[in-house]
Amino acid sequence: MSSKTPQLGFGLMRLPEIDGVIDIETVRTMVDDFMAKGFTYFDTAYVYHGGRSESVVRDALVGRYPREAYTVATKLPAWAIKCEDDRDRILNEQLERAGVEYFDYYLLHSLEDGGNYNAYEKYDCFNWGVQKKAEGKIRRFGFSYHGTPELLVKVLDLHPEIEFVQIQLNYADWDNAIVHSGKLYEILRERNMPIIVMEPVKGGTLANVDDDVMELFRAARPDKSAASWAMRFVGSLEGIDVILSGMSNPEQMADNLDTFADFEPLTDSDRQVLEQVKEKMLAVPLIQCTSCRYCTDGCPAGIRIPDVFSAVNTLRKFPDDNRPHFFYGGLTAESGKASDCVGCGQCESVCPQHLPIIELLKEAAEKLDNRG
Repeated sequence: MSSKTPQLGFGLMRLPEIDGVIDIETVRTMVDDFMAKGFTYFDTAYVYHGGRSESVVRDALVGRYPREAYTVATKLPAWAIKCEDDRDRILNEQLERAGVEYFDYYLLHSLEDGGNYNAYEKYDCFNWGVQKKAEGKIRRFGFSYHGTPELLVKVLDLHPEIEFVQIQLNYADWDNAIVHSGKLYEILRERNMPIIVMEPVKGGTLANVDDDVMELFRAARPDKSAASWAMRFVGSLEGIDVILSGMSNPEQMADNLDTFADFEPLTDSDRQVLEQVKEKMLAVPLIQCTSCRYCTDGCPAGIRIPDVFSAVNTLRKFPDDNRPHFFYGGLTAESGKASDCVGCGQCESVCPQHLPIIELLKEAAEKLDNRG
């Protein structure tokens, strides 16, 4: 799997939609553009797009290209396993959804301290993965990770059968005390473990930067996007095999393809620019939400939590800006308000970033619901 320049991976997590329905024709165009440039890695999961993402693999890829032309990764969610039989039930459903006889990469989804890791051990998912590999239903077995460095070491020590690990990695999270990007990367490199990167642009945060940050980028490289800087940071690291991008439209696809078509590692002067960018970004503490939306499906109040947090982050940076209030008004016309939170904790139990969502929604309610 390893290569000198990492491969761009198409993350099927934030696909284009029209009126809440995945725009399959646009996705097919994006798949064609991606494949035409020689990229082959597609990443999905049982829960993406409310369970619809794996079917997109069948409709946009599997039914249109020979099986040997691409690789597909998907994931087993701990929170959907209630007994050992659920493991096979879920995998068989995934194979049927995607229209394939095997998955090239299969991951235990969002392994982290507490419930998820405990469930994977309780239901013997590591040995099960080895068995499914022997049966030919999966080709490579690993996990995506959102836990502490200490747990990562423990899991790798206990489970030498793991063949790769997917971690959240970007320049903004390198020293983040919750995400631990830098520490997790160093642990995996010490073990020569193949690394797949998720959230290289931090859920779009590093693609849509403030004007003062963009000025720094343009002064150094006038024709390059903010997203390309984030991608080049990750791609310049040793030992990275695949960099996933959850591309939502053909424009994002084109920008990423341009970055990877003739990949240029960061120079020393580029690194200095990124240090200046980080200094500006981290001067304002923001809610570190990546818009994965695991929190929204089970919210009894129907609160679109990541969107609410986007409004709060804008207000943290620009307290006098009216735009977040307009955005929030339109948002809550069709969904729950921050003040509707009942404090059940469902959201916090599934948040990969371990955010104190209940307390943050109180802040949101104060800033957005109780506006004088």
